[in-house]
Amino acid sequence: MASILVTGASGMIGQYLTSSLLHKKHRVYGVDSKSNEFIGSDPNYTFVQCDITDKAAISSIVESNKIDVVVHLANSVDNDIDPYITDAEIKRSKICDKFIYAIADKAEVRSFILLSTTDIYGVQKGREPIRETNPEKGNSNYAELKSNSEKAMLKQFKKSDTVPVIARVSPIYDAEHTENLHAHVFDVKENVGYIFNDGEYGYAFCCVFNLIDFINGIINVPTGRYEGVYNVCDSRMTTAKEIIDYEKAHHRIGAVVQKNTGGLSLNKGKMKSDYRYFDPSITFHNWNYDNTRAKRIAPFRWTLSNTK
Repeated sequence: MASILVTGASGMIGQYLTSSLLHKKHRVYGVDSKSNEFIGSDPNYTFVQCDITDKAAISSIVESNKIDVVVHLANSVDNDIDPYITDAEIKRSKICDKFIYAIADKAEVRSFILLSTTDIYGVQKGREPIRETNPEKGNSNYAELKSNSEKAMLKQFKKSDTVPVIARVSPIYDAEHTENLHAHVFDVKENVGYIFNDGEYGYAFCCVFNLIDFINGIINVPTGRYEGVYNVCDSRMTTAKEIIDYEKAHHRIGAVVQKNTGGLSLNKGKMKSDYRYFDPSITFHNWNYDNTRAKRIAPFRWTLSNTK
């Protein structure tokens, strides 16, 4: 079994991943500024409570233990930071980037998995699925934060034995964490749900269990078999109607109105700073990401309909 360092271990994704890794009998070292329910519950779990910018604490974990894999979930929306991304969050992430990759490189960590985002691609037009080779047109603060992290990581490991893995993940959800889904069908200003036409248009999301399966797949393969950039998302888009029906069934949405697509304008300022803000004017742009590369590693069997 592997020894794995998980940053952002007390976040939503971090706790799902920790549970899965411990179930598979891996040795897990968790780092977060907040505590979690796994502390003291399993002899294979060691937790260090510190900020992600605490170089000394994180260095001590890596240098004192033979870490095989680092899963870097910290500084990520949907895991441990607020969806409103400011210059402070970007700066904090850069501080972490400066040392955490170097520490892993020096310790000859086998694989380093970075949680990134499909926001990096920005708004792209056309009918073709968005692949890992598509141009990066992200213009949000979160896209900048993760783009900086990706570049710093690839630079550090360019001549290293550590295998870099970048998971560009679509907005995450589980049965209860549906804020990302909700944002695509809810008008905050009017306090109502909305839909265009019959609601059969869709968006790319990622069930958290698909992400966990992907990370487990990377951890379980031989050294160097998988590396580079991967689009991590559900195998099919989730329609607006499915989101509306799901949120209604869980009493998280009330009135729903039918909107006209004419006269909508893009609010670039709001999109830049607020990760969760979705502008309805870009509803029919291409949100279909090609996850073919990632599906060689994990089955991506989870959808909104079978997530409990």
